[in-house]
Formats: sequence, C-alpha cells, structure tokens
Amino acid sequence: MILRPYQQEAVCAVYRHLREHEDNPCVVIPTAGGKTPVLSQICRDAVERWQGRVLIVAHVKELLEQAVEKLRLVAPELLLKIGLYSAGLKSRDTDHPIIVAGVQSIYKRSLELGRFDLVIIDEAHMIPPDGDGMYRTLLEGLLISNPRLRIVGLTATPFRMATGMICGPDNILNQVCYEIGVRKLIDQGYICPLITKAGRDKPDTSGLHVRCGEFISSEVETLMDDGTLVRSACNEIVERTQDRQAVLIFASGVAHAMHIRETLAGLGQECRLVTGETPADKRAETLEMFRSGRLKHLVNVNVLTTGFDAPNIDCVALLRPTMSPGLYYQMVGRGFRLHPGKENCLVLDFGNNIMRHGPVDALRIKPHTSDSGDAPAKECPECNSVIHAAYTICPDCGYEFPPPEREKHDEKPSSAGILTGQVEDAEYEIHNVAYSVHTKRGAPPEAPKTMRVDYVIGWNSRKSEWICFEHTGYAREKAEDWWFDRSKVWPIPKTAAEAVELANGGALCETRRIVVRSVTGQKYDRIIKYELGDKPDYREPGWDDAEPSEVSEEALEEALEEVPF
Repeated sequence: MILRPYQQEAVCAVYRHLREHEDNPCVVIPTAGGKTPVLSQICRDAVERWQGRVLIVAHVKELLEQAVEKLRLVAPELLLKIGLYSAGLKSRDTDHPIIVAGVQSIYKRSLELGRFDLVIIDEAHMIPPDGDGMYRTLLEGLLISNPRLRIVGLTATPFRMATGMICGPDNILNQVCYEIGVRKLIDQGYICPLITKAGRDKPDTSGLHVRCGEFISSEVETLMDDGTLVRSACNEIVERTQDRQAVLIFASGVAHAMHIRETLAGLGQECRLVTGETPADKRAETLEMFRSGRLKHLVNVNVLTTGFDAPNIDCVALLRPTMSPGLYYQMVGRGFRLHPGKENCLVLDFGNNIMRHGPVDALRIKPHTSDSGDAPAKECPECNSVIHAAYTICPDCGYEFPPPEREKHDEKPSSAGILTGQVEDAEYEIHNVAYSVHTKRGAPPEAPKTMRVDYVIGWNSRKSEWICFEHTGYAREKAEDWWFDRSKVWPIPKTAAEAVELANGGALCETRRIVVRSVTGQKYDRIIKYELGDKPDYREPGWDDAEPSEVSEEALEEALEEVPF
C-alpha cells in the first residue's frame, strides 16, 4: 500500500498527536480523498508493529461493509486479522486483532469485546458532542478494560448541524490534528472538479421554520412537492444532463421523491427510488444498477448522503433545501470521486443551498442561524451559474455584474457616504520581497504569530501582507493556499518561523507584480492579484532529490519508532 503524500502526513500527524497530547485527535480529509488508506495504515502499524488491538466503529451497515471491503482491498495482509461485529450483518466476531463494528450493536456490549488499545471512529461527525449517546456509553465501557485507550476520528465534515464543531475540550474528540481542503485535492487531481447551476424556478424558503438548526422536514416537503416546481426541476434535469451518465437526486420526502420519479417517467426517463423503507435486496439491486451505468436517474430520501460510493456520478441534483452545511457538503460530495471519462460533476441546486452556504470548498460555519451578512455566493442572472461572491465577471458566460455601489441609488443625490466604498486598483512592479516573523502588538507570548511579507515597490515604499500559518480554520486554509501557489515544499510550514526560514532560503517563487485594492473608508489596502514566477526546485539542506511521497515515507518511518498509545 503506497500512500499519497497528504495521506502520509495525516498518519504522521495522528502519531505525533497521540505522543504529545493526552486528548483525542481527528483527521479531516474531503469526501473521495481517501480516508480508508489512512485508517488502514494506522491499523496495520497498531497490530503488526506495536502488537495492539483496534476497534473501528461506524454508525450504519453500509459503512461497515465498505470498511471491511476496503480494508481487505487496500491492506490484503490484514485479511485474516479483521473481524466484523454487527447484528444487522449477522456477524459477531470478537477475537480478531481488528474488529469493525456497528455502534448500535456493541455500545451496551463493550465488555464482551475484550481489551482495545485504539478506537477509530469513521464518519466522526455522527458523534454527539455531548449527552449520554451510544458512543459515550461504548467508550466508557472500553475504558474499564483499558484506561489508556486512545481514540482517533476520521471525517470529511468536522461539524454538526445543531451544535457546531465536533472537536472541543469536553467532547469525545478534542482537536483536529490534520486537515486538507477540497480545493487542494482538486488542484492536485485527486478528486473531481464541480460545476454548478441554480434551478430556474426556485422555492421561497423564507417561510420555513427552523428546529434544532434545520428546516422542519414536513414544511420542506410541502414547499418542494409543488407540481409546478417538480415539473420545472425535472424538465431542467433532463435538459441539462443529456451528456451525463449518472444523476443522483436528493428529494425532500418520500411523497416528493415518488412525484419526481413519476414526472421523470413521463418525460421518458427511467428513475428508481431508494428510501429508508426500501427492502435490502431491492436496495442492493438498485444501487448496483446505478453504479454499473444501467440506471441513469436515482432519487433518494435521507439514505445516500454519507458513505455511498458511486464514482460514476456526474450530476447531483439538490431538490432539498437544508440549513446544515454538513448535509449540503455530504450531498454534493457524492460527485467528488474520479471515474474514467468523467471531467467534472454538475451540481443542480433547486433549494438555494449554494447561495445559503457558499462554495463547498469554503464553507462558513455560522454560530447562529441569522441571515445577516454578505452572501458567500451569488447567481449569474444570464446563465444561472452559482459562483463565489467575489466574481465581478461570470467565468462561464462573461456577464459583468454591476459594481456594488451602483446596484441601488436614489433619484436625487445624497451626501451620506458619497465617497465611502469607492474602489481603486493599482498595479506595482516588485523590486524585492522581505519575510519576517510578526507578533501582534500587545499579544501574549503564546499568541499565534504570522509571517509578514513586505513587497518593495519603490524607494522607501512597500506594500505588506500577513500570512497566518499558526492560526486555524479559514485563516490557516488561506495560508496553505498562499504557500501552495508559490512553493513545492511539502509539508506546508506549521509556524511562522519555519515559513520565514524556508522563504529566506529560496523555497518560494519570485513575485513580479502585485495589484493592490484601496477602498475608501477601509483602513487597510488589500493585495488582490499576483504575477508569480515558476516554483523553484527547492530542497532543504541534507535532502536528496527524492519525490515528495518518498520524503513523506521517511517521515512516516520516523513516526513509527515509538508506540503512540
């Protein structure tokens, strides 16, 4: 089994965290990014290198079957060491070094399973962050057998709809030890690009009520199961997917899904339906037809959002509005997987989800349900493409959006804010670049530091920006994007000091020109565009000319020297 560079980094990050911290880490890798190889490597090391015992826990039967199948495929040497404990799958293995189990089957029977050294929780966003849920009951029992038990979570979405981030001081998982973003994996060719269109006829969701962070399901189905809206959506699905192979449709309820199926049938398109009540044999038959390409349209209700693997999906149609960024991500993520002949996946959004949550590679997790603030995305009025709110020209059809200050105005002039908001862009040639570690004035010693970048544009004149390698969340993601655009060095620096040392040592490409935007009324200018040279073939002192994957393999070997649990 050969891991990709970022997968090796994830494994090393887990071992490093288990050695250096007393709490439990979580790994965040996007859907289709390959969490199973990471899981398999950890299992193999724990069992074969450290003679430990591992429990892999998932919450649905399909994930259990996939976990066993993929483990055996990715790590065939573990074939005889994997057991399955699931009432639904009629298997109750308890004596293997690796046990894959359904939480519903074992949470009251943990003492029957024996002692484990490591618990790996797949789709960890399903863990309740507080309360006496099944996961907590299970783990409390396992801790009786081994008080030094360690827990590792794997997920694509480290947050829950109603309660926010799954990691916290009092939660089962405490820190994200490794995370890589959607856009990086798309840029590196590991997952499939997405293109988006909004439905021509859109529902008015302003009247929907919210309960526990989500729209009330009965109200959603009533709204979406409107005859005119269903006919319009189905007509548009057929029209826009003539050159598509596999269309996965998310409906708002069973009656809504049946209506969609009937409407598509009336348009000459075979469509099958899968719900939670579909018999297991019929469900398996339908999914096999869909995966094999013998069925083009598949509509589902609440069953194919997590863990469903059909790489041939090249269109996802969202006929279900949701307030949950995680559910939105999981639905769209069904189209991330690569497949021969598949250039991209088309997302047809009939529920305003993209407008509500923003691009899937830049989700913003809001602490409340207020609709205040700028929209993270906007829709082109000419071609219905849904694009980032920062675009001034639609990249699909060339439509020019009116400048914000001109979109609305009074018939007579006003003195209020007459200059505020005026935008001026200026382009500068760069004569030199200086990198330094910056500490915010008045900040305590333990506060995160940034890398300050000074672009010399003339005699005693410079423009500056601050790159936040030591921060978390969106700030760290921006720093990673900034570094990835300029350097071949992997892994990306964790600290400002490390970044500065590498930058001053020649790890970054040349910056030739920048465009700086000044907005009247705003305190700071902002660099919005760069002209960059080629990335240098940099190696740290002592490195050979190994490929990044080989370097990461060396780091992995170092990480294996000491038992991490």
